[in-house]
Amino acid sequence: MHAAVEDDIEEALAVLGISLNKTFLPKPSFNEAMRTGNFHLCFSETWGAPYDPVSYATGWMANDEAHYSAMAGLTGDNSRSETFSGINSALIEADNSRRTELWADVHNMVHQSAVNLPLWGKRIPAVLNQRLGGYQAGYQQFDYPVHRIMVQEGSKTVTIAPGAQTGLFRSVGRLDPHSYRPNEFFSNNWVYEGLTSYGPDGAILPALAESWTETADGITFQLRAGVKFHDGEDWNCAAAKLNFDHVFAEPLRSADYHAWYRLPVIFQEVSCNVDGHLVLRHNNVNAAGNAAEYSNLLQELTFIRPLRMLSPASFNSTASDSWQLTNSCPAGWGEVSSDSVTITCVGISDPIGTGPFKFVSRTLESNPQDPDDPADAEVVFHRHEEYWQGRPDIEVLIVRRFATAPEVATALRNGNLDMVVGDGVLLPADLRAFQSSNSFNSVMTPVMMHSLIVINSGREPTDDLALRKAIIHGVDKASIIQSELGGIGEAVDRLFPRSAPYSDVELTPRWDYDIEKATLLNCPAVTAVSTSSTTSTTNEDDNM
Repeated sequence: MHAAVEDDIEEALAVLGISLNKTFLPKPSFNEAMRTGNFHLCFSETWGAPYDPVSYATGWMANDEAHYSAMAGLTGDNSRSETFSGINSALIEADNSRRTELWADVHNMVHQSAVNLPLWGKRIPAVLNQRLGGYQAGYQQFDYPVHRIMVQEGSKTVTIAPGAQTGLFRSVGRLDPHSYRPNEFFSNNWVYEGLTSYGPDGAILPALAESWTETADGITFQLRAGVKFHDGEDWNCAAAKLNFDHVFAEPLRSADYHAWYRLPVIFQEVSCNVDGHLVLRHNNVNAAGNAAEYSNLLQELTFIRPLRMLSPASFNSTASDSWQLTNSCPAGWGEVSSDSVTITCVGISDPIGTGPFKFVSRTLESNPQDPDDPADAEVVFHRHEEYWQGRPDIEVLIVRRFATAPEVATALRNGNLDMVVGDGVLLPADLRAFQSSNSFNSVMTPVMMHSLIVINSGREPTDDLALRKAIIHGVDKASIIQSELGGIGEAVDRLFPRSAPYSDVELTPRWDYDIEKATLLNCPAVTAVSTSSTTSTTNEDDNM
């Protein structure tokens, strides 16, 4: 789809005398181009709930997104340094009213810098056959809560084609809870849980923690009793501490690993008190330099990675120094060092969590282009019989891989597939057909995130504010939505959805389609800018 959209944008900008030099990049090269600023325009999207805007913007400062490079040419009140200073002020502010004002300032700074061409709001579809009922959409992009489905007729084995980070599902990866790609969000979310979960309208809900009490320098969690891991191990404070100790080992709390969000940066330690509660200490301070509650802490504990809870039996050691000698980080990371500490990454032994489904098996599919990187033809999960929220009605959950979106549609129509969920799995025309059919049930989330193009102010000629504005006003987003997305989507004029926390603010000017304004802004005409695209439908960095 990106290629078609790119062609449409090329045609629109040609009217203004702007030509595009298009470059197709695989994901690793695309990420490198974003980090180094080797682009003029690049496709991206916000991360959606629960990351927008706080953790998404925090990631800019770690250079985990194109925005770091895109802001390089900004000067004055909206410069990169001033914007990052504004983000930091909002992060440490404890008073909610003042924090809301500070985030409004950040929104305005980023908006007026014109380094984003907002395209459309992204919603996540699901289509189910008639034998499945009760499905309700999740609250994150890759949150597919199939454990709520009731099988109304036939076998309790359900086959699903899920949307993945690459669009069509390819592999669940290592299925470990403490790292990133090639792990998939959706499958990790079925297997593993955290202390808190993300609910409707941004509500923070109890999960493996039943309740909590915050103080200026930390938080104490009362953990849920009676919870079992898939292997029968008990969930308790010792298990929680073991996970924290490994994931937040000092060398991993850097921008190269987990410091794309704030909690790893301010984290100090966890301990278990005499009541078996988990006590987390941090060093967050307010503008006056005093210890202060961190407002986004509970929300960051809802993230699907890198801190979901793994069974103690799946660590290669549970010794007190295991965080250093046999850390659960992937073996491929090798030895990781900070100023004074070196840890050895050895991975995990088995993907065992407390979630509603447990991993059983996978069937690999050969990859002639790269024999060392096979895909998953099929992955099998069984329900967790002792799941603390009640065992799922689905007994066996099968994830099946399809090579193309038309193959997915055919399998759903002929009954070889029970459910499709996620973005980029069905072609827009097929999705619309299923949505209008009485033979299938469809569910669509509200807008979760915005698709966009990042414009680099750090390179000529897009270092020119007038040119960036001309590009923004010169693209007819509504026409692209109609022609390439089958009319599924809505044009947007801001970086974040208004529904995201701290984001319901008025922003001017409106970044809408206005060819007359674009023509005036690009006079005399600039001739060429370059774009980069990628095979991935989601352009977030690997460390999210």
